[in-house]
Amino acid sequence: MIFVYRAVKLLIKKYLNCFHFLELQSNIRFIFLINIYWATIMGAQSLALSFSVQAECNISRARAGLMKLPHYEVRTPVFMPVGTQGTMKGLLPDQLEALDCEIILGNTYHLGNRPGTDVLEKAGGLHAFMGWNRSLLTDSGGFQMVSLLKLAEITEEGVKFRSPYDDSEIMLTPEKSIEIQNCIGADIIMQLDDVVQTTFQDYDRIKEATERTSRWLDRCLRAHKRPTEQSIFPIVQGLLNKELREQSAKDHMTKNVNGFAIGGLSGGEAKDDFWPMVSLGTGILDKNKPRYLMGVGLAIDLVVCVALGVDMFDCVFPTRTARFGCALINKGQLNLKQKQFENDLNPIDTDCLCSTCKNYTRAYLHCIVTLETVACHLISIHNIAFQMRLMRTMREHIEKGTFPQFVEKFVNELYCDDTGIIWQLQFVLYVYNVDEVKRF
Repeated sequence: MIFVYRAVKLLIKKYLNCFHFLELQSNIRFIFLINIYWATIMGAQSLALSFSVQAECNISRARAGLMKLPHYEVRTPVFMPVGTQGTMKGLLPDQLEALDCEIILGNTYHLGNRPGTDVLEKAGGLHAFMGWNRSLLTDSGGFQMVSLLKLAEITEEGVKFRSPYDDSEIMLTPEKSIEIQNCIGADIIMQLDDVVQTTFQDYDRIKEATERTSRWLDRCLRAHKRPTEQSIFPIVQGLLNKELREQSAKDHMTKNVNGFAIGGLSGGEAKDDFWPMVSLGTGILDKNKPRYLMGVGLAIDLVVCVALGVDMFDCVFPTRTARFGCALINKGQLNLKQKQFENDLNPIDTDCLCSTCKNYTRAYLHCIVTLETVACHLISIHNIAFQMRLMRTMREHIEKGTFPQFVEKFVNELYCDDTGIIWQLQFVLYVYNVDEVKRF
């Protein structure tokens, strides 16, 4: 903010000199100076994030872009691995860099509890605390309304949690969420939203949560102290209700923000309920700003939702499934606990160039999965590498104009037997006819 203040001061001094000669009336002078001030502030705020679309698919809404953030440039579409408490389970920051991760995610609720804002402030923010030099995004703590629902009480003021660490009470308001995120110092921060389980059926509660999310957005924007360094993304809510989602997206479009998020999905609903809501959101939200789909990490969803116009994704799935001995491949997953792998001397994936696939076999991993912590480490490396390679491949095909051919190959490999024919048809409809999605 210091350089913004100085810039405004110089502008005011410059124009005051002009006014001295022009001898304008004081009220006109005051109004003009206020306009100069806000124009400078808004221009400086845009420096926190710039986004450019560099290539687009001529059939779907898929696009490749470049998002410039204070700490690092991010190529989109991008998958963001989740480091809940400033650490990726099983991976070090330099390993993430080697895997070409450009941005990762942290959790406001958990970081606010431990290590807490005092420690983070003394450390100089989360980047310095965890030794990560690239971009960061933090969620707002809203998802804990679902994951820790038994410990939460939701009111208009905010969410009262009972800490899972020491049973103490914590009041997370929109203002407190932004205060914590300002301290964390992530490049992109999220508004606090009122989150309801996706399969919830109570319309009145869904409507209340959607409208409250819009009200909380206003409070978050007013509380934000670092707009020139951090960008707040509003979160579109409404669960599976078309009218509520439309209203939420349109409300958020009226705000002066650098990007948008689509929340409240991927919580157990069917694909033909999930994908239309994504298509609805990307059809309304500003195409010149990045669009982030929260909590999505399955390969099929990444491909479909890139085709629907989403730029950013995050999910704990790659590292969580690694802890259970499951490795990601183009055809789905390999459960390395299964006996069929005990004599298999192939790597997880012969096309993968990660250190795990270069140096270890399925048989070796079969011996240690769920028994030795190194197994989690090795499979996590591969799974993150898989996600990075998938996103990179989609970017390259969008840029080359061959995204439709990529989709066809992806579908044929993922659904290679007759039982997947309905999935194949549905998948192709969503990718190629994004404006006329059909249900089965």
